[in-house]
Amino acid sequence: MKLSLYTIISITIILINILLIITAVFIERKKPVNALSWVLTLSLLPLAGFILYLIFGRSYHIKKKKFLIKCDRSKQYCQELHNTLDIAFYDETKFHEPYDNNIKELIKFNINTSQSTFTNDNKVTIFTSAEEKYGELLKDIYAAKSSIHILYFIIQNDIIGNKIIAALAQKAKEGLEVRVLFDHGAKLLTPLKTYKPIIENGGEVLCFLSNTVSNYLRVNFRNHRKVVIIDGGIGYIGGINIGDEYLGLNKKISPWRDTHMKIIGSSVHCLQLKFFEDWIYASKSDMEFVDTEKYFMPINKQNSGSTGMQIVSSGPDTKYEEIKRSMIKMVNSAKRSIFIQTPYFVPDSTFLEALQNAALSGVKIIIQIPKIPDKPYVYKATMAFVADVIDYGIKVYLYKGFLHAKMMVIDDECCTIGTSNIDVRSFSLNFEINAFMYGKEISQRCAKIFNEDLEMCELLSKEKYQNRGFFIKIQESIFRLLSPIL
Repeated sequence: MKLSLYTIISITIILINILLIITAVFIERKKPVNALSWVLTLSLLPLAGFILYLIFGRSYHIKKKKFLIKCDRSKQYCQELHNTLDIAFYDETKFHEPYDNNIKELIKFNINTSQSTFTNDNKVTIFTSAEEKYGELLKDIYAAKSSIHILYFIIQNDIIGNKIIAALAQKAKEGLEVRVLFDHGAKLLTPLKTYKPIIENGGEVLCFLSNTVSNYLRVNFRNHRKVVIIDGGIGYIGGINIGDEYLGLNKKISPWRDTHMKIIGSSVHCLQLKFFEDWIYASKSDMEFVDTEKYFMPINKQNSGSTGMQIVSSGPDTKYEEIKRSMIKMVNSAKRSIFIQTPYFVPDSTFLEALQNAALSGVKIIIQIPKIPDKPYVYKATMAFVADVIDYGIKVYLYKGFLHAKMMVIDDECCTIGTSNIDVRSFSLNFEINAFMYGKEISQRCAKIFNEDLEMCELLSKEKYQNRGFFIKIQESIFRLLSPIL
């Protein structure tokens, strides 16, 4: 019997789908929810599921082959730097205030999982708007004397993007070492020719992953970090990329609320190291930390501060989902309050259970999420997860605009600001970086910002949440089921 072309194609798709289902179950066997999501996607959407799996799947295989070598080399660089600078990972004599045992355990935990040095001499400036951040960043770029290192998830080809590129080009022309690293996905928004002024004046510009079809298909692995290091002594970290929309110029998702930090102190050395780890990987070159004066500026005690801090990174190149686990440890240590700001709330079961346990223990928990989303499909998953916290007495507030800030504050004792969202993607797939900070002064500052933002929020009551339309609930349930692959 002669089969038609349509029949042959249909049978081929079915066989491939069956093979992919078996592969997904095997690869994601340690994460049953992920496996179930792929099985359903491949079963219900045969052709579309096949394409989605090629783009978003195969994470375990790639991670094992591609990034674990980077993880081992990062540890080598970290140890080399500590030996060169004669830095101790942990020294209680450096504590400016008596931390309780939970904080001490958290500091040791971050040292053991990600070799995150504790430093206590950091001066922290917190920006709650992109306008403040960009103004200070441009001022520091123009005042730079030796080197400027920049890593961003997104650098837009727009007004603020071109302004910063022009400033970097000028400093490169003056003979400074200018290095720019961006995520490969951003090249679709800002082609390499946009950076031509920097390159023509002697600066270096690299894409984090090489420009291959395979890498463009692997959109799961995104370098979501936003880091700037100037003269080895000034650092920036937080949620604000470079783009006009962060200034609130996109009226569809305005007002835009975000958080970023400027750091002066020894933790800038840790930011510099993290930049070099990513730069070395992207450039496929090696380097030795011999020019410590240039890249790791000695700390001027008059200009530094007293904030205790650790820089923690995580991603496909690490083994422990370090940022997520550190946040869970923070949640588990809470006695009085937990304040969370995140644009996306799509937690995994371990993080969700930690929040629920804290709520059942009498801890006051408030979560702020946007009222206006930038990604409707992720927002539907977020709203589905709201039920799992509201039912436990956790209060959820909707910010009257788009809230892109990523901050958590525990008991006025410790806090974290960085690039990681409270979602599965940030926890296990993206390259992320956060500053974990200790002490009453910095934590109370962050709590004050959180409480001021509450004035721009409205409470999502249990009654209002339950009165959502039937079809909205169905959509949210579907996207929740697919949350591990969003």
